[in-house]
This record gives sequence, C-alpha cells and structure tokens, in this order.
Amino acid sequence: MNLLEAILLGIIQGLTEFLPISSTAHLTLAAKLFRFIDAEHPEVWTHFIAVMQLGTLAAVLAYFRRDIWLMATSLVRDLGPLPAGATSRKLGSASHMALAILLGTIPVVVVGVLLRDTIEGAFTKSTVVLISSLTGLACLLWIGELVSRHERSLEQLSLRDAFLIGCAQMLALIPGASRSGTTLTAGLFLGLRRDAAARFSFLLSIPAVLGSGLFEMMRIDRSVFALGLENLVMATAVSALAGYAAIAWLLRYLMRNTAMVFVWYRLALGALLALSVLTGWIQP
Repeated sequence: MNLLEAILLGIIQGLTEFLPISSTAHLTLAAKLFRFIDAEHPEVWTHFIAVMQLGTLAAVLAYFRRDIWLMATSLVRDLGPLPAGATSRKLGSASHMALAILLGTIPVVVVGVLLRDTIEGAFTKSTVVLISSLTGLACLLWIGELVSRHERSLEQLSLRDAFLIGCAQMLALIPGASRSGTTLTAGLFLGLRRDAAARFSFLLSIPAVLGSGLFEMMRIDRSVFALGLENLVMATAVSALAGYAAIAWLLRYLMRNTAMVFVWYRLALGALLALSVLTGWIQP
C-alpha cells in the first residue's frame, strides 16, 4: 500500500461510513482489487479498518459536539442529587437522548463480543456475503420508505425505539449491511422522519465505533504495520475530513429527498459484484 492508496481508502471510509451504502463493502472491494487482504491473516485488514474508523468517529464528534456536550452535562445534572425540596426525578430531553444512545448500543456490543472471531475471520471478507447484504438491506430500505409515516421527530423517540434501532445496528456487523443503513431503515419502520432517523443513526454510532476502534488499537501487534503505519495515519485523517462532509450533506439531503437513490445504488453495486464474481474478475 502506498500513500495515494491510503488517501483513497480514507475517502471511501469517510464517505461510505455515514451514507447508507456500507463502508465495509466498499473497503473490502477496494482491498480485493488492490490485494490488501492476506488470506492467511485476514484479521490484519479488520484491525486496519477498525482503527481507520476512528477518523470517522472524530468527524461525528466534531459535527455533533454541541449535542454531545449538552447530553453529557444534562445527564450528570439529572442523575445527580435531587435539589432541595424535590421529591421526584425528571429527565430532560438531552438526558433522555443520552440514555437512548446508551441503551441502543447494548445489542451491538453483546453480539460483537460473542461473534468476534467470526467478524475477524474470512467469512466477513466474502464477496458473496457482501452481495447478499447489499441487496437484502436495499430491499428493506425500499420497504421502509414505502411503509414509513415520516412523521415522528427525534424528540418523540422512546427508549423502546432506541433499543429496536440498536438491535438493527447488530446487522451492521455483517459486511455490506451498513451501520447507517440498518439504523436508518429501522428508524423509517418506526415512523421517524428521514433526517431524524439519520441524526439518531449518527449519534448511535459514536459508542460502537469508539469501542471498536479502541479495542482493536489495544490488540494491534506488529502485523498490522505490514500495511504501513504512515498509511494508517493518512487514511484515518482523510476519513475524518470526508466523514464530516458526508454527515453535513446527508442530513441536508434527507430533509428534502427520499433514500431511494441509495436503494438503487446498493442494488446496482450488488449486481456489479455478482457479475464480477461470475466472470472471475473478483474472487468470491
């Protein structure tokens, strides 16, 4: 891998992490084309992209910095000692959102730990798996667009809703499903407005991406440097810039448009990958 390829990977990661088209699918496709994945040590590639996700974590932290500060300070205040004379505790909207994010994170943490070996193994690098999840989630997103009322705001999100969206986030552990795609789709099924579903999707990604990136960083050994430390740093930095731009664009886009463009893109990419496998251009 050279620096130009690392920059390309950073752009791919930053744009596709937040658009509902699957960063893992695009990164794995790029890795197969450039032969970055070692068949005997596929976990090296898993570690590389997990650390690179810290760049997109920086992007979402920067974009939602005011929301995060408000949620943190409100949660500390609302869960602290009761004011003198108060007999009951009432959570504000910011504290409610913080608890919703924490509750929605539990499913992906549990499943991610239990299926860690499978996630790091060769199964999740399979092109056939990518094709199946790309097209499968495209169909679910399509249905979500059709059946959603598109009426509920983020303030109307219940803790039950947050947990259900968190369960959908578990599907993002399957390459090609897309973290933003699964959570956006779940939000639509629950009747959220498109921009509200996307906003919660981004906020919900913070604990999961932070945990995944830090966990992989603690487990990194010298093998990951086979792809180059300077390449990892460059890809991570570029992914932060591209990720920030992707968040801003998608939130504006979904305020005025449907998510159907992503449905068609996923179906087209799935068809292209299937054709590439059948013709032998890409290995299954």
